[in-house]
Amino acid sequence: MRGRRVVVTGLGPVTSVGVGAKAFHVGQLEGRSAVRSISRFDASGLPVRIAAEVDLPDDLSLQRRDALATDRVTHLAAAAASLALQDAGLDLDSADRNRIGVALGTGCGGAESIRNGAARALKGPGSVSARFIPMSMSNSTASWIAIRYGLGGPVTTTVTACASGADALATGHQMIATGEADVVLAGGAEAPVTDLLVAGFAKMKALSTRNDEPERASRPFGVDRTGFVLGEGAAVLVLEDSDHARARGAEPLAELLGYGRTSDAHHVVAPRPDGAAAARAVVGALRSAGLTPEEVSHVNAHGTGTVLNDAAEAAALTAALGPAAARIPVTATKSMTGHALGAAGAVEAVAAVQALVHQVLPPTANLDAPDTALGLDLVTGEPRDTRVSAVLSNSFAFGGHNVVLAFGQP
Repeated sequence: MRGRRVVVTGLGPVTSVGVGAKAFHVGQLEGRSAVRSISRFDASGLPVRIAAEVDLPDDLSLQRRDALATDRVTHLAAAAASLALQDAGLDLDSADRNRIGVALGTGCGGAESIRNGAARALKGPGSVSARFIPMSMSNSTASWIAIRYGLGGPVTTTVTACASGADALATGHQMIATGEADVVLAGGAEAPVTDLLVAGFAKMKALSTRNDEPERASRPFGVDRTGFVLGEGAAVLVLEDSDHARARGAEPLAELLGYGRTSDAHHVVAPRPDGAAAARAVVGALRSAGLTPEEVSHVNAHGTGTVLNDAAEAAALTAALGPAAARIPVTATKSMTGHALGAAGAVEAVAAVQALVHQVLPPTANLDAPDTALGLDLVTGEPRDTRVSAVLSNSFAFGGHNVVLAFGQP
């Protein structure tokens, strides 16, 4: 399972809280929620009118020709890949590009293109754009990144709803550990802030309706949590064989020690209330990483802010970690970034790595009244300085997909 050691050498977060590793880290430590009133379309007729949108800087935006031929999800992922490569100091001109792969997760793919294409189709089949299919395909973003950089290694797309980004990192780990690639650009991207998806999630009663105080709407693990807030974003991490990184003089940020993946086999959207399958994913991550519960310094929770998910996750942590669960500090990044669906696991993996690098844990925003019945040590208010040697990052998804990543010091 372990095979070759897999290290993280570059981070490329593109989030509502901050774009780039430094801005994202600072935003987290400030405990600043980036949720706001929706600006990407007129949401006045919807019951939910808030989301966490990304302000993409001009210098990271695609050239007009490429932008017109790709969905927004690819725009965000392209920026994340560029940032990650720059952060890793990876010189592609001197690299064997046939040994570099891409593993990218997304839950919805080209959501905006699908929505716009469907609207055009109602006017008649001749109105559908010739670009509709390539812009809407879930795999087009990973393929586009490979084409842009001429990467001839394995390229794959994971579509496991809210676990997609974490699943892609596990896949990237496999590619390197088994010798299929030396370097993998791994992560997730999502651009779901469309009227169709907001309306759909709202109809399910999954979203918070705190429209009058958007920055306080996402409150994972709070007694007054009422649902998640939809977000967009992307994050790409450069995963690398440790020997390959050492040979080029790169300084690893962390090691991806292992992962655990399970299925709830319970319900298409509701989690198992007892968290049993999620607990098995936590145990699997510990086993593959060679860790004991006592060696875990921090948990970056899935923490959506729905009543059922937060309770099931707390139950899973308690079952998997035993007595250690009550003393391991827990942070929910979605309190600040909203829930970026297929990108969330990758964004939170960046947060996990940064906790290891900087030895500080960001707070969970909006936790005025933590749900003490959950039995977790929730980081609230201010960042917490502490010794961080190993971090678990949880991703649990519609469909019952559970993915837990384990990171450690390099």
